[in-house]
Amino acid sequence: MLSTVALLIGGEARHTAKQFERRDPVAGTVATRAAAATISDAIAAADAADAAFMGWSARGPNDRRALLMRAAAALEGRASDFVEAMMAETGATERWVRFNLALAASMIREAASVTTQISGEVIPSDKPGCMALAIRQPAGVVLGIAPWNAPIILGVRAIAMPLACGNTVILKASEVCPRTHGIIVEAFIEAGFTGGIVNLITNAPQDASDIVGALIDHKAVKRINFTGSTAVGRIVAVRAARNLKPALLELGGKAPLLVLEDADLDEAVRAAAFGAFMNQGQICMSTEIIIVIERVADAFVAKFTAKVSTMATGNPKLGETGVIAATARAAT
Repeated sequence: MLSTVALLIGGEARHTAKQFERRDPVAGTVATRAAAATISDAIAAADAADAAFMGWSARGPNDRRALLMRAAAALEGRASDFVEAMMAETGATERWVRFNLALAASMIREAASVTTQISGEVIPSDKPGCMALAIRQPAGVVLGIAPWNAPIILGVRAIAMPLACGNTVILKASEVCPRTHGIIVEAFIEAGFTGGIVNLITNAPQDASDIVGALIDHKAVKRINFTGSTAVGRIVAVRAARNLKPALLELGGKAPLLVLEDADLDEAVRAAAFGAFMNQGQICMSTEIIIVIERVADAFVAKFTAKVSTMATGNPKLGETGVIAATARAAT
């Protein structure tokens, strides 16, 4: 069934004149039709988050904790929706979707536990009879920009801890999985994060630069959280720096696996296969380089080739594919 995604601004759905389509990467059919936000929509989302900030930041830690616990439960309650959306939009296996969901719900509960642990410090004072205190206060609106490869985990990570600390948030969904990211925000709103505490922006791929730029430039946005490529992260960092706004960036890199001559080669092969091919190798810390000591290189390559030849491939909707299934078969 074709999913449609609206913007979620101030707790309300907002439809746009223009939409964009995300196609199923396996079948090629349209998986999702989503709202293509304009710059004015982006500004409206930041305004809504700003308007909600004073009320949300004034709420006590136990109140915030209770709502976050409800959000974790609401997220888990949307399991079937996540499976349908994420498989269609990203070509994920059902097991990868459910792993994403379980870890994301745990992250929300961990954020909930932090609400009562935010503290300051006593600072030595040179003035007799005086005590200096440092306190932590919410910053304001936090912009979270999440990718598609582990969309529930990384979408939740972009917003859960800022909310726990009393900030309001905007989740800028990936153009690859707007429905998956939309379900996250729907779950938070269902749990009670209403009235602009949590907002969703989706945009057509060609509009990404303008939309993100408008959000970073908005005076209410005080922090930026970006996970994605090094190239785009550099652009985000420069734009944030122009506004003197802190940006937290998790960017691309290489994850080498080193196999020494005294290694257990069977275990090394299992680790290499898991690291390289889990979720089709579409994880930021997937093994991309294998460095093998020459003395054991031929034996490792032979074992690795044999291992990879047993791994299932195919349409993830039609059965188990990938490393998890192959490892399970090898263990039986």
